[in-house]
Amino acid sequence: MGPLLSLGVGLLLLILWARYKGLAYVLVHHRWVFVCLFLLPLSVLFDIYYQFRAWMVQKMHSAPRQHNLRVRNIQEQVREWKKEGLKTYMCTGRPGWLTVSLRVGKYKKTLKNITINLMDVLEVDTERMVVRVEPLVTMGQLTAHLNPIGWTIPVVPELDDLTIGGLIMGTGIESSSHIYGLFQHSCVAYELVLADGSHVRCTPEENSDLFYAVPWSCGTLGFLVAAEIKMIPAKKYVKLHYEPVRGLKTICKRFAEESEKKENHFVEGLVYSLEEAVIMTGVLTNEADHSKINRIGCYYKPWFFKHVENYLKANKTGTEYIPARQYYHRHTRSIFWELQDIIPFGNNPVFRYLFGWMVPPKISLLKLTQGEAIRKLYEQHHVVQDMMVPMKSLEQCIETFHSDIKVYPLWLCPFILPNNPGMIHPKGDEAELYVDVGAYGEPKTKYFEAKASTRQIEKFVRSVHGFQMLYADCYMTREEFWEMFDGSLYHKLRKQLHCNDAFPEVYDKICKSARH
Repeated sequence: MGPLLSLGVGLLLLILWARYKGLAYVLVHHRWVFVCLFLLPLSVLFDIYYQFRAWMVQKMHSAPRQHNLRVRNIQEQVREWKKEGLKTYMCTGRPGWLTVSLRVGKYKKTLKNITINLMDVLEVDTERMVVRVEPLVTMGQLTAHLNPIGWTIPVVPELDDLTIGGLIMGTGIESSSHIYGLFQHSCVAYELVLADGSHVRCTPEENSDLFYAVPWSCGTLGFLVAAEIKMIPAKKYVKLHYEPVRGLKTICKRFAEESEKKENHFVEGLVYSLEEAVIMTGVLTNEADHSKINRIGCYYKPWFFKHVENYLKANKTGTEYIPARQYYHRHTRSIFWELQDIIPFGNNPVFRYLFGWMVPPKISLLKLTQGEAIRKLYEQHHVVQDMMVPMKSLEQCIETFHSDIKVYPLWLCPFILPNNPGMIHPKGDEAELYVDVGAYGEPKTKYFEAKASTRQIEKFVRSVHGFQMLYADCYMTREEFWEMFDGSLYHKLRKQLHCNDAFPEVYDKICKSARH
């Protein structure tokens, strides 16, 4: 039997089996079938399209010329909305399934959609050490543009498909954040189209209230049309040291110690159980021991979190040199560790060598094709949360996560939080070291209930003056939400810029209590 005939017979049997079981059953219980046969090839085509488009724009130098025209088009849409009588709120016209957040933005169907087609790198200013970009530029696109010419940005959030706009209007973090802060703290200017159709630029010196109010506002103060971000010189490798640590107190102590050291360019922790973790510290370098270079980004390599776990199992420290761009996107191929729930055999060497070049499937396509059954299943039996707490509360935070959800690994990422105006800042007057605790996966607690369990964690985070990332499901009441976040500047700007008639409040856009 020839290969094509065998493939045809196999597909026919698969279709008959799916027909017998029912499509809904297959999508819920054997989603890997649909993902492997359809979404992985489609994701490859998506990547090819966007890479080709970025290459064409770069070669033809068309983006700077067209940017002003595109901004004027957005202004015209806003003014047309005003002429129509402010009948409903406005929002961006980008489909909800295209966002990396697992939340489905149902408001897109009822609000006035403003088309914003801004996805280009506009200018690399090496004298000012600033890159100017449009809001739909992705992390993968930006690092691919900057690294070959010797530059990068201080904070490179992990996943390739995260956009500049999402990272500013929401938030972004990486293992360099203990030095540079969150993604917003590397930004030096924003450009927005406001509710009256005007185009403004804001910096810490010019329109400073707006500059500090924009982060975490989720598009409820205006439409972001450009941002300027600091650049730093890029280096070839990250010299990464792995240290397995046992005992919760010791884990928290060692993690805090390494996070305080500015000589560590990167600090990250993966917690594999309540008492076991691997702490990683990295330094940028142009020199490498070639016998210790590990190109973790190659499609056939083990998933990074599994590679790290080997140091824990062997109970040994180690040092490797990882190409810098591959380090920045080290969790992308496995979507941290979410892909193991979608393709259970995805880290198998045979699968990696044969099909690893197509991994990961696009998160946007996973959302688009998940259907109501899978969405409800994920909502009730899956956790995707990032909670930011002061470093001094880390031990208590991990214990709370263990008690309420018991999801492992946990991702630990330290960051310095300056005392700037805006929705988040430390309780005191000085900058404070915080840590992002990320939980992604299926809860293993016996009595997990999505709303009740998440509310318990939210309550703890509020009690220690922490913050919840707003991409995730949020069950707080309005009063609880504004207890967690400082809304004084935000509400002042909402009134001053006439946003109350133009955009929903951030709570109404984000929280489940407002949407159900």
